[in-house]
Amino acid sequence: MTYATLIPESEQLRKWRHDLHRHPETAFNEFRTSKVIEEILVNHGLDVTTGLGGGTGIVATLQGNAGSGKSIGLRADIDALDVQEATGKDHASTIKGKMHACGHDGHTTMLLGAACALVKNPNFAGTVHFIFQPAEENEGGGRVMVEEGLFDRFPMDAIYALHNWPGLPVGEAAVHDTAVMAAFDIFNLTLTGKGCHAAMPHLGKDVILAASQLVTQLQGLISRESPAHQPAVLSVTSFHAGDTYNVVPEEVHLKGTMRCFDESLRSYLQQRFHDTVQSVATLHGIKFSLDYQPRYPATINTPEHAELCVKALEATDGITKVHRNIPASMASEDFSFMLQQTPGAYIWLGNGADSAPLHSPFYDFNDELLSLGARYWLNLIRQLMHTNQL
Repeated sequence: MTYATLIPESEQLRKWRHDLHRHPETAFNEFRTSKVIEEILVNHGLDVTTGLGGGTGIVATLQGNAGSGKSIGLRADIDALDVQEATGKDHASTIKGKMHACGHDGHTTMLLGAACALVKNPNFAGTVHFIFQPAEENEGGGRVMVEEGLFDRFPMDAIYALHNWPGLPVGEAAVHDTAVMAAFDIFNLTLTGKGCHAAMPHLGKDVILAASQLVTQLQGLISRESPAHQPAVLSVTSFHAGDTYNVVPEEVHLKGTMRCFDESLRSYLQQRFHDTVQSVATLHGIKFSLDYQPRYPATINTPEHAELCVKALEATDGITKVHRNIPASMASEDFSFMLQQTPGAYIWLGNGADSAPLHSPFYDFNDELLSLGARYWLNLIRQLMHTNQL
């Protein structure tokens, strides 16, 4: 009997995924989601530890019956986003303003399918930890799990994760030897000047003029101060000031993000960001308050573990092509905190060439991936744990 034949039926996987999709929960509030995951795992005979990662994280542990060996972790993210769904699907979100717009419902279901299959035939040497992590979106649930002692409580020789990827056809995958996703910083900036009548701007200190110049000047950090061979991006995503026609406002509020891969460049850009804000504020005679927050480090694979993922993918029924080292994404992923502690790899599985993009209100995870992803996980386990190769 092969592992693949032990995966729950496709219809069962769809039911699990659609139930999670109808009831999305965001960072550190995935209480129902966590309970559903726990019940499925326990009902299939797995040893489950709950209450992790701020309260909603879960680790299910399975010991192989072929003796001692290596220990590996497989991670799925479980949280949703603050997005109003517009798909019109029968299984659309029932929670106003929240939806699974990134496919974490699918990632969770694929890992559940693999766990429920493997427990029926644990013919491997070593230990597998199935990790269901909260709060991947913005809030760093991966960091919290690490800080709470994930790798002390559940020692692992390697850890792996995957993400669905819109634009990549179903049946295709992408594996990077090193950099996969960028580091992620955010900033909140308030410029404070002196309000005045719009007909008498010389009596005030115009923060809108200052902020407008700042937005364009900040782009010089990327185009003129970042090495051309090192990707980096800076985006101002929020610009709020004033509420009427004839008043120059007292304050303007800016928000945005900075992303790159190289840590030394990241530190340099953070300092130069502050310097640029300072210079513009001085030029215009205004004050500023800057809250610059480094969030996620870059997601960097270990090459030998990436190669093991390639081999597992190539052995997976339904995978027709594995792309190697296509351009990394400037999006970010808090699996990076886990990879800083333990070697491993993070791969992409195609969600369909015509899939809506991640975080779109029209996005939906492709159910064709549910069994495919579970088969990949089982092939990876079989390769790692039967050969004792990590």
